[in-house]
Amino acid sequence: MGLDIYAGTLTRYYAHNWKSAVQQWAEANGYTFQRVTPEGEQVEEEAELDPAEIQDIVENWRDQVIAGISQPDREPYLPWPEDNERPYYTDKPDWDAYGAMLLMAACCTYEEPVPKTVEKGWDFWSHSLIARLAEDPEYVWSLHRGAVWWLPISDGFLFQGPLPNGNPAVIGTLGALRIELEHLNEMAWQADEATILGWSETEGYPVDGKIDPGSLISRADIDEHTQFDTDSLAKFAFSMFWQALCFAEKQQVPILLDY
Repeated sequence: MGLDIYAGTLTRYYAHNWKSAVQQWAEANGYTFQRVTPEGEQVEEEAELDPAEIQDIVENWRDQVIAGISQPDREPYLPWPEDNERPYYTDKPDWDAYGAMLLMAACCTYEEPVPKTVEKGWDFWSHSLIARLAEDPEYVWSLHRGAVWWLPISDGFLFQGPLPNGNPAVIGTLGALRIELEHLNEMAWQADEATILGWSETEGYPVDGKIDPGSLISRADIDEHTQFDTDSLAKFAFSMFWQALCFAEKQQVPILLDY
């Protein structure tokens, strides 16, 4: 399945009161949207809970997390707002671009040349430099340690714990993500914010392949391309993460990866 990035309340996320970038495009262009597995099977819709019930569950989880990570000699972290109406941000970097961003960070960290291209569908976690950065005690990057959520806390750290649905996960903070993104930009591009914001439109997957409008596939799925430009994909994903970060900081909401 593809990779989306979402910044918004957890209540809205679990209530399914949000639409992915592909779903928004489908509805805007008169197509029916349906999620499928990598094997092409239809994803069955989960039973819907009442949003008020979801909010109670999420707020209870939030408060337990805050109590667990707050330091005894410091003021406890403030709870972020939860509701089913607060605005959200979402976009679709997909896995290849996400991996390219991780590769760019690893190459820059270890001062190694950045490969010009990456293979479509590549297993980026097995790349030697990405794997090295994921285990290096000198560099603790939430992105490379497998974080899937970033909570609206300005201090930079990560931890392991259960999500509201009970699944274990690595969880970071917006503070950690900001440090990492700023450092990556400093190492790789030194781009100003206007340039970064534009990359989600000017960089990324090739667009000169043929797409069946009714298939709702992403640009990453174009059959004609088996290799992608590493730098372009990295900028594409970076722009989406940067936009999600700025949005989440302003709204005081978490960021999470949806796949």
